[in-house]
Amino acid sequence: MKRLALALAAVLALAVPALAAPPRDMLVMAWRIDDMIGLDPADAFELTTLEVIPQIYDRLVEYDPADVTRIRPMLAESWTVSEDGRVFTFTLRDDVRFHSGASMTAEDVVFSLRRAIKVARAPAALLGQLGWTPATVDRMVRVGFGPRSVVIETDRPYAPAFVLYLLTADVASVLDSALVIGNQVNGDLGQAWLKTNSAGSGPFKLRQWKPAESVLLDRHDEYWRGTPPMKRVVLRHIPEAATQRLLLEKGDVDVARNLTPEQARGLRADPAIKIGASRKSNVWYLSLNQKRGPLAKPEVRQAFRHLIDYEAIRSTILEGHALVRQSFLPEGFLGAIDDKPFAYDLDKAKALLAKAGYPDGFTVTMDVRNAAPTTDLAQAIQAGAGAAGIRIEIVPGDGKQVLTKYRARNHDLYIGQWSADYQDPHTNADAFAANADNGEGAIVKSLAWRNAWDIPEMTKATNAALIEREPAKRAAAYGAIQRAHQADSPFVLMFQEVEVVAQRADLDGIVWGPAIETNLYWKAAKRQP
Repeated sequence: MKRLALALAAVLALAVPALAAPPRDMLVMAWRIDDMIGLDPADAFELTTLEVIPQIYDRLVEYDPADVTRIRPMLAESWTVSEDGRVFTFTLRDDVRFHSGASMTAEDVVFSLRRAIKVARAPAALLGQLGWTPATVDRMVRVGFGPRSVVIETDRPYAPAFVLYLLTADVASVLDSALVIGNQVNGDLGQAWLKTNSAGSGPFKLRQWKPAESVLLDRHDEYWRGTPPMKRVVLRHIPEAATQRLLLEKGDVDVARNLTPEQARGLRADPAIKIGASRKSNVWYLSLNQKRGPLAKPEVRQAFRHLIDYEAIRSTILEGHALVRQSFLPEGFLGAIDDKPFAYDLDKAKALLAKAGYPDGFTVTMDVRNAAPTTDLAQAIQAGAGAAGIRIEIVPGDGKQVLTKYRARNHDLYIGQWSADYQDPHTNADAFAANADNGEGAIVKSLAWRNAWDIPEMTKATNAALIEREPAKRAAAYGAIQRAHQADSPFVLMFQEVEVVAQRADLDGIVWGPAIETNLYWKAAKRQP
């Protein structure tokens, strides 16, 4: 009993029965959640937050985690598309209640989509691809004929699937408009309040978030899909993988999310534990800030590609947790290429550095999230680059610190993950291969912008691929962009994640989907012993 009290008291601001394991109606996860900055769907872009938001909020449509090509109804029970491809009309369900008890209406949907654009935080760029701006969105997103009809317009014809996939992103979550407006301060559209509160209709509602400590979710009893079996979900920030394993083996947590390959391997023989794996759309990459002297040289960018032993890292540090992936589109996306032209080649890297004017290398820093496997990846890259004379000083920090510095373009090197925001190829192309405005005051701050990579021609090519409606031609366009990107970008694409999750054997029902947004808890249940 003492063990559970010590394990949970630090994160739960409420009484918990003193049992040898969490109650059967409570799901407890050990996870690394220090990257969370806030829980406003219009402002959230961190990996952990992108998973938490779909537990709290719903969207008009979703895609099937088992078949990502299948877009299916969610809050909208049906929709039509005009002949010119520019007008989408959605008919809403009539049985959806927000956590407040209020019924969802078309006004809530319209408010939520307009708000996402007017708040103008980073996620707004996703919906802004439809031509929505603070000046146009009120005209282009509106209530249709009746309280259950929503009409959205786009600035030009797109493939309908692209528009629908955009609406599956977290930024398109539907909010309880009356609750948000009632909590706004000085016309901020509820931004301050929504960082630590929720206004959704999803299976769970936010009870409490303590940064770098815990997230508590309570069941929404009137969820339109049915009452979730779990009364409460607790996400505990446990940064150490060894501690996660210990808590899981003792039964103090139900799920461990960040185990090392060695730890996962050691648990496979335990009948009380089951290990699962799901291929994710997350990619690992190294980026080079083009504002930093030597890193702006094309030959230096190419040299880095030959200073990483991809296969050795995959088979050791990331054993079972990743696939080698050297292009920005994950496997399974339209237009994704499987080309792997790079391998560790010290002689080639040295020749490229000499050609760039750095035969003796140079010194740079690398910002790294202070957690495995990121730190292990960083050390492997540091060792490989060091053999060529590139001296890398690793600068560790928690997820929030590292991301904030990266987003401000204040890094030299950065190693991290990128998760596709929706299942269309433009989601990653727009991040890695487009930068409409490289100025400090740019509105859209893509990954290319974060690394000060000014690419007007590639941006044009990426935008052209977006509006190509013939699938084969569109796929070919993205293939060409990826190969140009491999040849001359400040990004070293390395791996695609395979998420390995360890959980108690009596736990069923969690969906571990192809994207972090499709890790879903609402069907989670524990079998009776």
